[in-house]
Amino acid sequence: MIYKDSSISWIGQIPIHWNTLSVSKAYQVTLGKMLQPNSNNENDVKTPYLKAMNVQDGYISLEKIDEMYCSANELKMLNLEVSDLVVCEGGEVARSAVVKEKLEGFIFQNSVHRVKSSEKGNTRFLHYLLIVLRASGFINILVNKATIAHFTKDKFNSLKIALPPLNEQIVISNYLDIKYDEVEILIKNKQKLITLLEQQRQSIITEAVTKGLNSNVKMKESGVEWIGEIPEHWEVRKIKDVGNVYSSNVDKKSVEGEKEVLLCNYVDVYYNDSITVNLDFMKATAKVDQIKIFTLKKHDVIITKDSESPTDIAIPTWVSQDLDGVVCGYHLSLIRCAESVLGHYLYYALESVQIREQFYTRANGVTRYGLSKEAIKNGLIAVPPYNEQLQIAEKLYADNKEIRDMTEKVKAQIEKLKEYRQALIYEAVTGKIDVREMEID
Repeated sequence: MIYKDSSISWIGQIPIHWNTLSVSKAYQVTLGKMLQPNSNNENDVKTPYLKAMNVQDGYISLEKIDEMYCSANELKMLNLEVSDLVVCEGGEVARSAVVKEKLEGFIFQNSVHRVKSSEKGNTRFLHYLLIVLRASGFINILVNKATIAHFTKDKFNSLKIALPPLNEQIVISNYLDIKYDEVEILIKNKQKLITLLEQQRQSIITEAVTKGLNSNVKMKESGVEWIGEIPEHWEVRKIKDVGNVYSSNVDKKSVEGEKEVLLCNYVDVYYNDSITVNLDFMKATAKVDQIKIFTLKKHDVIITKDSESPTDIAIPTWVSQDLDGVVCGYHLSLIRCAESVLGHYLYYALESVQIREQFYTRANGVTRYGLSKEAIKNGLIAVPPYNEQLQIAEKLYADNKEIRDMTEKVKAQIEKLKEYRQALIYEAVTGKIDVREMEID
């Protein structure tokens, strides 16, 4: 195949029979309706609408659908038909999905563009082109993502693209639809494997922190329904009886006159099983009394105490070493264990979703949830003798590492599949490979 320069940086060379043109020359782009929460007259009707969050990568999510008022004419002019392309104007700009089933009575808000095909342009082909545009990073320059990003109608219409003849667009789109779905099935299977691994991890942890490691030990009722039976020599205790609870008031601000510190913040806790010196802590400042209380010590346990979701409450991590100069940050609570309780064991007790669920109902809030200091202090856990805590923590550390390592390998495989799919899309929609003669299984 003979190639020529497209003069489009994110596309590069294209086959000589392809043409470069602006989107407006091949497609009809319509921006949606500004939100109208109230009727303007008695003829207005309330109708469901799509917004940017409903437009996901390659599919339309109908999980959270809102309604607005519109006129009968707007309902007709802003309808959505099969094969229309919907594209995000705001939010994740240029994210797109083809309408695959009729959305009767739906319109779309002005955070979404509707694109219709023509004799020059196929919407499925444009969808794949927009995937390439986003992956190239050029979209960030186009919409100035350093500020609030908007992929306006003018910017969309003036976007330069390269198109083959319409019949070739359809062949390429058919090929990519099949290949995309093939890779998606592989990705979903691997995601299911990750879910199964996490279920296995949770089962191992919960069994160990409620039943112990000796399956032959004599059991007794714990008196707590969601803990169930525990070994006869174990106790059920409140967190306030096994350690001190401190709710951090150290924020991210740097204040003149305060001492500079490193801050262990919410994401450090949420995404890490343990807190070590190797983490990239942010810089902040703190008062002397805050540093005294919240400097991290080996076997401290830190939990999230505020979140937009109750299921993200009480996510724990464990401090594996003394960290002078690192303090526990805002939206977190620090639990400093008594000598009779091993912090590493407490971490695993709270890592069990079965144990952690007690905090979900104690969290206060409507749009944002918070866990009070008293709610944390009154949390219940099953506590074995100290030497057994050591054995359980060591066993769970080894098991946890093995499963986490397996999970990371699967995640890496998923990323490789996504990279392969992205490369395939780029090669096909820029003409680097000719799919017209390729056999599709």
